[in-house]
Amino acid sequence: MIHIPVLKKEVLQYLDPKPNENFIDCTINGGGHTIAILQKNIPHGKVLGIELDKDIFDKLSLSQTERLVLTNDSYTNLKKIVKKHNFKPVNGILFDLGISSWHLEESGRGFTFLKDEPLDMRYNIECQSLTAEEILNNYSEEKIEKILKEYGEEKFAKRIAKRIIQQRPIKSTFQLVEIIKKAVPAKRTKIHPATRTFQALRIAVNDELNNLKKALFQTVEVLEKGGRIVIISFHSLEDRIVKNFFKDSPLTGDLPKGENLKVLTKKPVMPSEEEIKINRRSRSAKLRAITKI
Repeated sequence: MIHIPVLKKEVLQYLDPKPNENFIDCTINGGGHTIAILQKNIPHGKVLGIELDKDIFDKLSLSQTERLVLTNDSYTNLKKIVKKHNFKPVNGILFDLGISSWHLEESGRGFTFLKDEPLDMRYNIECQSLTAEEILNNYSEEKIEKILKEYGEEKFAKRIAKRIIQQRPIKSTFQLVEIIKKAVPAKRTKIHPATRTFQALRIAVNDELNNLKKALFQTVEVLEKGGRIVIISFHSLEDRIVKNFFKDSPLTGDLPKGENLKVLTKKPVMPSEEEIKINRRSRSAKLRAITKI
């Protein structure tokens, strides 16, 4: 599996791994960021790598080392995972929230509108039951419109939702793409007309935004004072959640008593033109970092 870690240099700059420090990679994927951290926190520093997708987890081909702890789990269970592995102290935590190249190119689960595949879109097919196909074929027109509008920021959500209802049953990605193309006015968007709908369905199937919020509050509790949190997001909905959290504006309730966060990135850090040329999928990446004080 070819994996190009996004903003690797910047991740190392803001995580600032030092010898013998411990880090958590909440979205290990192909392991590019983890390998870079392990090269910096020698000789005894460790990385706890979390991967939700069992198929990606089974394909991980990282060099075996006692300094790397791998677990097939969700970062929404961060505190439980840390406790289970007695992983402490935690000096830094990384989230790379981008969908992996493997999901788009090899999973066959309908994450991309460029291939004709079943409309699944689950990250973990063993633990999750809701699929994109179920949403498209069983949800009401109003509920589908709401998903497209809230999770995809789709201007033509109403038109697309109406045509989806008319064209049921919908079984494949290409069938959905054709429905969207007929619903969206021609040449009214700079991106592929299906982009926002596919994003919205993926977020809804995997409950991505709520899961991110759950995980963020756990990071503060498991992180040592002076520890850093680095998060790479890829669309405005994620970035807004991260930005608000970093502002110490709690999403639900208050931060744990006595906990304070200091923002290290006044503005989000973006990939260089050189990186975008090498890895086009990095173009929408935004990195934000904080430290616990």
